[in-house]
Amino acid sequence: MSRERMSQEAIAAAMVGVPGWSLVEGRLELKEAFSDFAEAFGFLSRVALLAERADHHPEIWNVWNRVRLTLWTHDAGGLTTQDFALAAKINAALGR
Repeated sequence: MSRERMSQEAIAAAMVGVPGWSLVEGRLELKEAFSDFAEAFGFLSRVALLAERADHHPEIWNVWNRVRLTLWTHDAGGLTTQDFALAAKINAALGR
């Protein structure tokens, strides 16, 4: 997977493959609400395992049943194919 920054055209095309994610200030962002804290934290545990295997770690925000994940590649100064690959794996963990 490339750690080179993607063009705006490539990003627009890749967005089709990650439903539920938004572009916010040049980063991928996912917002999810769960039934309670335990369900949200369980999801975050699955994300942690995926992120560790990918050696690519999202910014994570959690309050009770709400989760927000943000992805971008710091080294590249923007989005890369690695971000979209992890977003797709996270979507799979959500059953998307």
